[in-house]
Amino acid sequence: MPSSRVVRVRSVRDGVAAAALRDGIARIQADLEVTPDFPPEVEEAAAAAARAPRLPDLDRTDLPLLTIDPPGSMDLDQALHLERDGEGYVVHYAIADVAAFVTPGDPVDAEAHRRGETLYGADSKIPLHPPSLSEDAASLLPGQVRPALLWTIRTDAEGQRTDVHVERARVRSTAQLSYEDAQRAIDDGTAAESLLLLRELGRLRVAREAVRGGVSLPLPEQDIDVEGDQWRLEFREQLPVELWNAQISLLTGFAAASLMVYARVGLLRTLPPPDPRDVQRLHRTARALGIEWPAEQVYPDFIRSLDPALPRHAAMVNASARLLRGSGYVAFDGEMPADPQHSALASEYAHVTAPLRRLGDRYAGEVCLALCAGTDVPAWVLEALPGLPKTLQSSGGRARAYERQVVDLVEAGVLRDRVGEVFDGVVVDVDEKDPGRGVVVIQEPAVETRLVGPAPLPLGTDVRARLTTADVATRTVELTLE
Repeated sequence: MPSSRVVRVRSVRDGVAAAALRDGIARIQADLEVTPDFPPEVEEAAAAAARAPRLPDLDRTDLPLLTIDPPGSMDLDQALHLERDGEGYVVHYAIADVAAFVTPGDPVDAEAHRRGETLYGADSKIPLHPPSLSEDAASLLPGQVRPALLWTIRTDAEGQRTDVHVERARVRSTAQLSYEDAQRAIDDGTAAESLLLLRELGRLRVAREAVRGGVSLPLPEQDIDVEGDQWRLEFREQLPVELWNAQISLLTGFAAASLMVYARVGLLRTLPPPDPRDVQRLHRTARALGIEWPAEQVYPDFIRSLDPALPRHAAMVNASARLLRGSGYVAFDGEMPADPQHSALASEYAHVTAPLRRLGDRYAGEVCLALCAGTDVPAWVLEALPGLPKTLQSSGGRARAYERQVVDLVEAGVLRDRVGEVFDGVVVDVDEKDPGRGVVVIQEPAVETRLVGPAPLPLGTDVRARLTTADVATRTVELTLE
């Protein structure tokens, strides 16, 4: 099946295509039994909480924080500010304080446990919390005083973390930037020092990732325009600032994990080491794609050598995603889990930077707050920890299914008027159990979808394939090898 991908709507104008997109998403939501709507009692509780947040005493509204997110985002979890600290850096990272609004066991909390995380797909969203909180009162919107978990992380000149502290504080973001805004300001020299330091520290952290043996897969994203009766889809390369911004989130997740591992209590994001058979299969895939992978070169270094702009390299990145399967969560209190590491990151790691969108982040953040303050971890956190991994694993599966079905819907919409046409593409995956079925990437339109043909399909080979099925109602696309 196609790899996990993100589809972002660039523009939607009313018409046949827009109606088909929205009807299709409504069917997906019905099939998965999810809805953006909240029960009345949850909405009422959220509105009441929004009017009376628990604001901390510490005032750090002096920090000129800013947010960097996709355009149009309203659920803003993170705001950052960087400054020099001698030869090193100090990162202030404010994270939305959901616990300032949500009381354990209240209707908002109970509904969040049922949902687990926010689901995204095209122009649809199934939020974890009611928008009165997630897109308003609790969101780090510019110009608004908000309660936050303020992380202060110091690094040396090489970007190595030297100190970490988190505390509750009132903060105020001064600007809301899109990735394009931030990249443009950095490139043209108009960026504030904090953004320029984000580039410096981001690059240092990327280098440290390489030394550590960690790896991040540059999986493709897609942008869609829906106008009249037309669907247009393009692959989008990530901007450098997105990578640097992600490194600050990773830095915070590593710091949180270190606090929890030291105290032997918390919630970690985990990934087991890859199965050696999967690594061997990837070596065979590289040979089939005509990409040199020296025997002495370890997997993370090989991935960093790839250029996703090249079709065969993009196919290799896609195939490598199988090594990231099996991620999960582990909770612990008093005894460390047997396998606490996230193998792709080559370290212990925790999710703490997106509590508006992920349930577990609220709990991990509360653990870290208590550890830094030298107080007991709240009883409501300790009581919930054992059951959280199962809840989060279930919601993660639901999120992947939602994203996958939205991708299928969009690709069917893009191709629905082109059944019978022949397209140029590259075979990027072959089903091990049925080598006559696989996945093909075609560049125009930008689609990665099912391919059938005589077994075995020619992995890594340029092919011509005829579109035989593009059904929006069933979200099915299939090409047949010519």
